[in-house]
Amino acid sequence: MADIDKALPNTRTELKVPGPEQEVDIQEQEQQKGPVEITPDEEGGATIDFEPSSINQASTENHFDNLADILPEENLDPLGSRLRGDYQDYKASRKDWEQAYINGLDLLGFKYNNRNEPFQGASGATHPVLAEAVTQFQALAYKELLPSDGPVRTQMLGVSNPQKEQQAQRVKDFMNYQILDQMKEYEPEFDQMLFHLPLAGSTFKKVYYDDLLGRGVSKFVPADDLVVPYSATSLEDAEAIIHVIKISENDLRKQQVNGFYRDVEITKPSETEDKVSKKERELDGTKKTGKAEEMYTLLECHVNLDIEGFEDVGIDGQPTGIKLPYIVTIDEGSREVLSIKRNFEQNDPKKQKIEYFVHFKFLPGLGFYGFGLIHMIGGLSRTATSALRQLLDAGTLSNLPAGFKQRGIRIKDEAQPIQPGEFKDVDAPGGNLRDAFFPLPYKEPSPTLLQLMGIVVQAGQRFAAIADMQVGDGNQGAAVGTTVALLERGSRVMSAIHKRLYSSLRQEFKTLAKVFKTYLPPEYPYDVVGAARNVKLTDFDDRIDIIPVADPNIFSMSQRITIAQTELQLATSNPQLHDMYTIYRKMYEALGVKDIDKILPPPAPKEPKDPALEHIDALSQKPFQAFRGQDHQAHMTAHLNFMETNIVRNNPPVMVAIQKNILEHISLMGQEQVEMEFAEQVQQMQVMQQQAQINPQLQQQAEAEMQQLSMKIEARKAVLIAEMTEEFMKEEKRITSQFDSDPLLKLKSREVDLRAMENDRKQQEMTMKNELERAKLMQDQVSDDKRMQQNEELAELRADTSLEKQEIANENRLILANMKPKR
Repeated sequence: MADIDKALPNTRTELKVPGPEQEVDIQEQEQQKGPVEITPDEEGGATIDFEPSSINQASTENHFDNLADILPEENLDPLGSRLRGDYQDYKASRKDWEQAYINGLDLLGFKYNNRNEPFQGASGATHPVLAEAVTQFQALAYKELLPSDGPVRTQMLGVSNPQKEQQAQRVKDFMNYQILDQMKEYEPEFDQMLFHLPLAGSTFKKVYYDDLLGRGVSKFVPADDLVVPYSATSLEDAEAIIHVIKISENDLRKQQVNGFYRDVEITKPSETEDKVSKKERELDGTKKTGKAEEMYTLLECHVNLDIEGFEDVGIDGQPTGIKLPYIVTIDEGSREVLSIKRNFEQNDPKKQKIEYFVHFKFLPGLGFYGFGLIHMIGGLSRTATSALRQLLDAGTLSNLPAGFKQRGIRIKDEAQPIQPGEFKDVDAPGGNLRDAFFPLPYKEPSPTLLQLMGIVVQAGQRFAAIADMQVGDGNQGAAVGTTVALLERGSRVMSAIHKRLYSSLRQEFKTLAKVFKTYLPPEYPYDVVGAARNVKLTDFDDRIDIIPVADPNIFSMSQRITIAQTELQLATSNPQLHDMYTIYRKMYEALGVKDIDKILPPPAPKEPKDPALEHIDALSQKPFQAFRGQDHQAHMTAHLNFMETNIVRNNPPVMVAIQKNILEHISLMGQEQVEMEFAEQVQQMQVMQQQAQINPQLQQQAEAEMQQLSMKIEARKAVLIAEMTEEFMKEEKRITSQFDSDPLLKLKSREVDLRAMENDRKQQEMTMKNELERAKLMQDQVSDDKRMQQNEELAELRADTSLEKQEIANENRLILANMKPKR
């Protein structure tokens, strides 16, 4: 093993002695007992070694240094033996859990068993109810929790502003870039974790900074590789967490040379393999050969220790006896301690342990580990498998019968039993050969047993295959409340599982963000496709909340489509109260349509327009509005002159739209005038509010004065608006006075108004009718697609049933033909 130069602080000093006459004194000092040892060297100097126990060991260069390089062997050996003993005790306490998991893996049916009982060649098939439920859950969760655009989104805490929005966008882009592009192991290991989760009921993710890779990682940890004490109920209250790590000899050597582990000789690992790993390799169809690389088993123990020289010290400077969190890594075979590192932040006065593990649960169990499908439907899967094998064996025996022979009949190799479908040579002394044999009365496969197997399978599917719900099978014309109620009832179990995964995933992302915050430089630039981006270390603060992009209340595409379709049904019943663009866009998003902007162009952003364009919008019955900073007086004059034209006089909706816009200009004129008059007072109030934030005693006074100022501003604004409105009414009356003085024109105007109102009503009815027809067409299309799929499934089912009936009839005819006596 190579030597690593790890100098200890304040432990060694070289002293040069000028003359050889001091050699005798040095030799005498060398024999002294005590905290200091002096050893002469060949150059006439001396090396002074202090006793390790006299060193101020707590003053290491780095807070997270490997303390195993400092502590003496007589302290490390008992620690390694004790931790390995604790690991064996913890592992023995969950022996029944491991055995149940091992037995449950057989129910997946990945390996076909060649059975010789009750006869050679008996069926070894396994019913796929458990494997089907596991793969369906894995496929559903993988698509929802890890979308192609990235699994992370952010939200701002507190009041939103452009700076926070940019910060949130930088954090979101960087974390998705790291997870999907840099962390190559994340996606395949997340996929693997979602397959293990419904089986074992518990899986774990370990989030930390990898020194060799130079980046953060999030590793999948199977439940059988993480061991806790019997009394633990969660990761937070566990007194110890032991992570079993399999590492190759070369990777272990890299860590030793890198200084992460202590550079000591380690004995060769044993050839034994635990039962869970052995069973998993058996299902994989792999086994260890003589040429395989040796794998070491390391035990990474997250424990609380009271190490001499590194004790917790109270205010009086004396040890308190409180155990502090450490991470101790030992080799299981040799019990050699490889590293001891502090597991709390340097500036943390409470010295709380740093959490590296995240627990994912399928269903909450009665203890530390969760329940999986092996625990919940394992019995049903075994029953379905037993019934399936009995049906297959009954069919085999009935099609290939065996039986008894008369004693006088001699058969070749009488000691060998007759297998199904086997005929042997017979020496018959005479008589009818048929009378000398009696076939066993094997029955056809039992219809009752087949029906019972179907009931068992349906029970397992109702519990586990929630992801396969047919949410569109109900009445398409049903009320919205009924549809939502049926959806909620059918998705209750899966929704709870999805929320648990969402919560664990959120905790994983927060832990990963802490890793980035600890190890990133002040500014980190990186390149993506078509752009160059950067993230700042200060972006990872408490102002931004990091959450999964998945919706905790929606776990499948069918559920999302049903909700969007229900929203569309509600919106089309009264389109005036809804934003139809947003409703249709959500429907397209639920369907997974790409390039929605090409299909559904977004509405143009509202911007200031000149009076002529506003008149055009009014005639086209398009909305328009006033904006701050416009020449309000000029707009109002233009609108009043436009109102004098015959086309506007005879079109009341246009008149209403123009008058509405004039009132908007009046309101903005009043607001701008008030801001100019009270500019100095408002500025003084802003200064007072800033002072109130520093001095809480001024808070109440600032609020009272701010309320009084607001009342003054509103009162002055009301006066200004009243004056401006009066001027507008005078000008409007002057313009329309000629129109109002002619009674024939009044009568004609009334007739035109009624006709315009009728046309407007018809147009609104036509618009609503078109919207309803469009929504109905969309719903009918979805219904037709589902109906066609159901018809195809029913046609296939009828065809299969017809073929099965035909095969049964043919078999019955064959049996009857064989049973008829031959003449």
